Amino acid sequence: MAIVLPGRRPALRFRRSGVLERRLRKGGHPLDAQLNVVPMVDMMTMLVIFLLQQFSATGEVLYLQKDIRLPDARHGAAIEAAPVVAISPSQLFLGPEKLGEVPALLAEEGLAIPALEEKLLEERRRWEVVHRNDPDRDRHWTGAVNVQADVKVPFKLVKRVMWSCGRAGYHDVNFATVEEAERSAAAR
Repeated sequence: MAIVLPGRRPALRFRRSGVLERRLRKGGHPLDAQLNVVPMVDMMTMLVIFLLQQFSATGEVLYLQKDIRLPDARHGAAIEAAPVVAISPSQLFLGPEKLGEVPALLAEEGLAIPALEEKLLEERRRWEVVHRNDPDRDRHWTGAVNVQADVKVPFKLVKRVMWSCGRAGYHDVNFATVEEAERSAAAR
C-alpha cells in the first residue's frame, strides 16, 4: 500500500462527477459568517418587557392560590416574608406542600394539627441552620407566620391552625387580606 498524505478522499465516483469540486478547492470559502441579530434583539426586548411586567415594586411576599378568596380589610399593614399557611375551601397547605383535606381536618377532634406542627418545626430548624453563622446578630428569629384563609373556611379550622402555629413556636400570626379599594378597582 502506498503512503499518502492524510486528508479528505472522496469516493472515486464523486471525484469524477465534479459535485464536490467546489468543496475540495482550498481557500474558496470565506471564514466569516453573516449573523442576523434582529431576531435576537427582538427576543431580548420581549424578555425585558416580560420581566418588567412581572416585577413587583412593593415586594409582594405572598403567592395567592387561585381557589382562595381573601377577606376584605379597610386598614392593614404590609406583611413580611415568613412561612405561608394557605387554607382553601378544600385543602391546607404550608407553602407549596399539601398537608391535608379540609373536611378531614374538620372531622378530627382536638386543636392540634400534627402535620402542620411538624412542618413548621422543620421550617424553624432550617432557619436556625441557615442563620447559625450569620454575622448580623440583630436579625433574630421572629416566629412570624402568614395565614391565607379563604372567606368560606370555618373559624374552627383557622383556630386549629393558629393553635398549631403557636405550639410550633410561631406566635406572630399575620392574616393576609385584600384592601377594599383594590377589590373594588379589580371588579370594575
